[in-house]
Amino acid sequence: MNANAGDTAREWVDPDDAPEWTEEMFDAAEIAVGGKVVREASGHLASDGVRRGRPPRRALAKQQVTLRLDPDVIATFRKGGAGWQTRINEALRKAAGI
Repeated sequence: MNANAGDTAREWVDPDDAPEWTEEMFDAAEIAVGGKVVREASGHLASDGVRRGRPPRRALAKQQVTLRLDPDVIATFRKGGAGWQTRINEALRKAAGI
């Protein structure tokens, strides 16, 4: 006999309970009239509010993996300071001919 999984239903959230837009949200929003963009967006909404700059590249986002590298390889890239993981990615792309 199958064990009872308990109540697995998600709690319903009323869409009317959505937070009110702030002035910052309106200032960053794209404005379109009749399908024509009048003003481009100057930011994007994130879970912690409005973020400036480009939005995340969801479909092209980098994937997190676990990779074992020799300690001296990691040390060499870390010596270069911030951005060492990006430099490893660039070196791998070059080695792969991408």
